[in-house]
Amino acid sequence: MSQAQLDIQFIAIVTAAACALPGVFLVLRRMSLMSDAISHSILLGIVVGFFIAKDLSSPWLVAGATVTGVLTVSFTEILVRTRLLKEDASIGIVFPILFSIGVILIARAAGNIHLDTDSVILGEIALAPLSRFKIAGNDLGPKSLWVMGGILIMSIALISIFYKELKIATFDNALAASLGFVPGLIHYGLMTLVSVTCVGAFDAVGSILVVALMIAPPATAYLLTDKLNWMIILSVLIGILSAIAGYWVAAVLDLSIAGCMATMTGVFFTLVFLFAPHRGIVAIARRQTHQKWDFASRLLSVHLLQHELTPEDTYERELRQLEEHFMWERTWAEKVVKYAIRHDLIVKKDGLLYLSDYGRRIATDAVEGRL
Repeated sequence: MSQAQLDIQFIAIVTAAACALPGVFLVLRRMSLMSDAISHSILLGIVVGFFIAKDLSSPWLVAGATVTGVLTVSFTEILVRTRLLKEDASIGIVFPILFSIGVILIARAAGNIHLDTDSVILGEIALAPLSRFKIAGNDLGPKSLWVMGGILIMSIALISIFYKELKIATFDNALAASLGFVPGLIHYGLMTLVSVTCVGAFDAVGSILVVALMIAPPATAYLLTDKLNWMIILSVLIGILSAIAGYWVAAVLDLSIAGCMATMTGVFFTLVFLFAPHRGIVAIARRQTHQKWDFASRLLSVHLLQHELTPEDTYERELRQLEEHFMWERTWAEKVVKYAIRHDLIVKKDGLLYLSDYGRRIATDAVEGRL
């Protein structure tokens, strides 16, 4: 494996981890679209910063992009507070306007700059290792790796320090305020962190991959756990796995690296969405099916318990009587009986149905309201 390949994967890993951390709180706050808005609107801040400094490596670009990200959040909040628009509609108005202004400024004042889909939308992480960080002539590695590494360390530090405040404000804003926290300050602090992360990742991976790495891994982790600390850990791991898997898919199929990484976040989400142990579609379907069978078998148990008091009514214990009594189809009635026998609720003797000791307890509890 060449050094360039290693550099690309290291940049992807660090970027995925850095994006996943604030992304967890965006998903929990139901603000996933905000990452899309910020990752696009920061283009305007980058352009304004370039016009001020006339240098693509100037910190003015980062400052401008960060301010634009915060302004995106502020403008959205202003529209939401009017109660004339909901948050999704407000986001859909604000970020296209800011993004379009950035594109217009490039076209009008910097027409010689080539702005294409790969550079702005998908990004080109394969070129990121070409921009090196050098001190006194010493090559210290890709600049993007240092930038995203610094943002990752900053994110870990801030989330660790303000973990309690973030947790309370995310799940209960009113409680946070009553405890003396300032929910608005926490909110804008988080949005600033999101903006800085988007700015750092924008140059290397493009806006689409920023959104994919910031939202898809946390959304996937959300389906796997109910604990915030585990959700953060799983989000980072899923983001890293998506980045590595996407790189190798792109290498084998000769496709866009950023595009494949974004695709892999969707693949992992789909797998978890379908097969998560508790919240996956398959698990939910199996649980609903089990509940249906369980309800029918308990209903049968209660029916048999009632007719234990009238042993002469033997016809009530016949399978065909169940079809008439409950209006069950014969096939369904046979399946319910087999399920109840398999779960030791009833026994079958001489073609008649009887409660087992366990089934009698279950039926009694159901009648008396203890189930």
